[in-house]
Amino acid sequence: MTDFFKGISPVKYEGADSTNPLAYRHYNKDEIVLGKRMEDHIRPGVAYWHTFAWEGGDPFGGRTFDRPWYDKGMEGARFKADVAFELFDLLDIPFFCFHDADIAPEGATLAESNRNVREIGEIFARKMEKSRTRLLWGTANLFSNRRYMSGAATNPDPEVFAYAAGQVKNVLELTHELGGANYVLWGGREGYETLLNTKIGQEQDQMGRFLHIVIEHAEKIGFKGQILIEPKPQEPSKHQYDFDVATVYGFLRKYGLETKVKCNIEVGHAFLANHSFEHELALAASLGILGSVDANRNDLQSGWDTDQFPNSVPETTLAFYQILKAGGLNSGGWNFDAKVRRQSIDPADLLHGHIGGLDVLARSLKAAAALIEDGTYDRTVDARYAGWNGAMGKDILAGKLSLADLAAKVDAENINPQPKSGQQEYLENLINRFV
Repeated sequence: MTDFFKGISPVKYEGADSTNPLAYRHYNKDEIVLGKRMEDHIRPGVAYWHTFAWEGGDPFGGRTFDRPWYDKGMEGARFKADVAFELFDLLDIPFFCFHDADIAPEGATLAESNRNVREIGEIFARKMEKSRTRLLWGTANLFSNRRYMSGAATNPDPEVFAYAAGQVKNVLELTHELGGANYVLWGGREGYETLLNTKIGQEQDQMGRFLHIVIEHAEKIGFKGQILIEPKPQEPSKHQYDFDVATVYGFLRKYGLETKVKCNIEVGHAFLANHSFEHELALAASLGILGSVDANRNDLQSGWDTDQFPNSVPETTLAFYQILKAGGLNSGGWNFDAKVRRQSIDPADLLHGHIGGLDVLARSLKAAAALIEDGTYDRTVDARYAGWNGAMGKDILAGKLSLADLAAKVDAENINPQPKSGQQEYLENLINRFV
């Protein structure tokens, strides 16, 4: 037991009237919502990188946090693991996520780096025997080291491709051994800075091959979790090949992977792609590739991927509506890919961020559930498309009517459709009744 969180008691649900800043006011893990425990709907997780590895730097300044595990090699990594599970237990949170570079320092060789990761993985395994916190997903950091400045799978040098494969093999196997529910691939450098030195087709073929060998190895070792791609349009690359859900689906279809891989969708990345979060969720669900989500928000003034904790119930309610209508996240969850601000330097700030985020998710879940149970919204939207349940609508979708058939039908029946209101303002007001 460390003294990093000295004086802080485990966080409990105390109800909406509580004034305790270190208590849940809305997140009651055992509350039943639409027939299922709240925790089982949300499946929240702590991100190891933002919570324990991020040092508080930004493009104009360096470290602001003073954590006792910084700059101490494997000794610091072991201490950091102790602190991490203390936070998980204080928050009573069911999941966490990590990159290999978050949990252990890089060694002089790939073999040494992988051994370091494995050593911390063994510590995780022992701690998980006593903690209820489980692994939502693991991933390899294929973007921070300078060897990946031109990409990992999409690098012009096949030796970099091979090195990345060695990293992923290690983390995928560790994720499997720790009982991880998913494995994520985020291609921060899988794109380009300029087309002047880039062969797009070549790089996408490499990326497709990389994904195939990851899936082959997952199947070989018996990993039953989801393989997920996390879309992002840019930053750090000028253009990333996993730009958004639609782009990812097109890529998966091209390489025959659309039934093997799903998406881990982040709020901030959707905004960077000029989409709403609920758009990306709805599209992924319609395409059958909704896997998991990252909970955060961006600063809408700066335009950066600022990874702040979610704080908008109306926006998150729309997201939960899409997830609930899709049948939930199954083995996915809501990973808090969010970090406290660089001026929030106290250990308690780490709890405040997650407590506030969980309360927002809880309120949003209940609002979306109430919207569904009420039924007015669904009935209104269904009525807008009611014509497609008629004979002509069904025949069109069944392929029974050609272009010429439809033209003749309009002439014969003197069809003259009139515009109907989309009722946007009414629907906005309706949803506001629940949030």
